[in-house]
Amino acid sequence: QVQLVESGGGLVQAGGSLRLSCAASGRTFSSRDMGWFRRALGKEREFVAYINRASTSTAYADSVTGRFTISRDNAKNTLYLQMNSLRPEDTAVYYCAARIDSRILTLPSGYDYWGQGTQVTVSS
Repeated sequence: QVQLVESGGGLVQAGGSLRLSCAASGRTFSSRDMGWFRRALGKEREFVAYINRASTSTAYADSVTGRFTISRDNAKNTLYLQMNSLRPEDTAVYYCAARIDSRILTLPSGYDYWGQGTQVTVSS
């Protein structure tokens, strides 16, 4: 099993930056591809970013490409999401998740372990 705990959310002005962290417990983190998702109030959970277990492949939603960067440190069992040039429309609860091998990486159904989420609020 993998337990995931996000941190680093908060309130920031438009144009600002935040770095989210996702601490994983257990010895399986390095063998799992990982992703970040977000859910804005009244909307469905949506894909944000993906990274494979070796950090050799990443993918991003169009809405965050060029502004967000996903990374991981397997030695520290930690996943990161660096968010720059934040916009009010980035306001959401952000979740990290562990991907099920061979599942579609942009769909929530492709992930089996989730953190509790961290709130990001971007003011205009």
